[in-house]
Amino acid sequence: MPTLTLDQLRRWTIRAGLGIAAAVVLVTLVLVWLWRDRPSLDDIDWAPYPTYENSAGAVRVTWLGVSTLLFDDGDTQLLIDGFISRPTLSDLVFDKPVDSDAARINYVMDRYGMRRLAAIIPAHSHFDHAMDVGAIANRSSASVLGSATTANIARGAGVPEDQIVVAENGNQYSFGNFTVTMLHSQHAPFGWGGSVPYAGTVDEPLPTPAPASAWREGQSYTIHIAHPLGTALVQGSAGLSEPALAGARADVVMLGVQLIESLGREYAERYWQTIVTATGARHVVLVHFDDFTQPFGEVLLLPRFIENIVDVAGWLEQFRDTWSTDTRLHLPRFGETFVLFPEAPPDA
Repeated sequence: MPTLTLDQLRRWTIRAGLGIAAAVVLVTLVLVWLWRDRPSLDDIDWAPYPTYENSAGAVRVTWLGVSTLLFDDGDTQLLIDGFISRPTLSDLVFDKPVDSDAARINYVMDRYGMRRLAAIIPAHSHFDHAMDVGAIANRSSASVLGSATTANIARGAGVPEDQIVVAENGNQYSFGNFTVTMLHSQHAPFGWGGSVPYAGTVDEPLPTPAPASAWREGQSYTIHIAHPLGTALVQGSAGLSEPALAGARADVVMLGVQLIESLGREYAERYWQTIVTATGARHVVLVHFDDFTQPFGEVLLLPRFIENIVDVAGWLEQFRDTWSTDTRLHLPRFGETFVLFPEAPPDA
């Protein structure tokens, strides 16, 4: 058997090292390319929400990314979710401790006139829905309405107990002319083996900084918002919840769709039938379709290898044409306020 000399071993080690380095560079380049290869919102040809007169008594909505929505009727404001601070991709991958961005929250609350907040209502308690509820509540007199897990997230931020309301399934909560009904729902099961990522509850006050994984789902909700001018349904995650929604009606559905492609077309169709067709909604506004690792205010779609939202939009168009022919589909624009319900119904 030939003997391996020291010089041969050195050359072999150098070649092996160069080969590994080349492989690492190649894999890195492929990952960078995959991460940057994203579909474009311009490929979704949906009409903007109808333009109505922005009178003092109209109900207006501002989309602030993911499923954070500011409802405002001129007297009372409701904030669905509260996700202004944006952990980076690195923060999430390495589960680094993160905290609310005080300066950013101050700016956003001032920029979008959050001076009459009556309630902050997370669809569930993952960080991309509930991360900033405590910080926002502490800058207002708003109630935090949600699950026991949401309550402990608020307590961890030092929110006074008299601002914390643990929601009961099916109960109605009044804020000015808004009536909010919290309906138990399900989170989309797109985790490994049909699981829910970061499932479970937060059973003690959650101090921050904390890793994003510390914000557990808690209870997911479908949020029904009634106003004398109209009704809206907010579905923050693409979970099916037929029994809870029995009989619920809505003029407009804010439809969360992130990662629904991974659950398949059949699942997506049942989701549409449950949330849109059964409620009789005439308008569907897409939410939670954007990449939540992007800085606040920057709207990008998820990389194509994770989900192609353009394909999902095509599914929704087909479901509409099959099950809900009078329903119109809309994409919101970040930070642009639109009149959801006009003060007086339009003539046509």
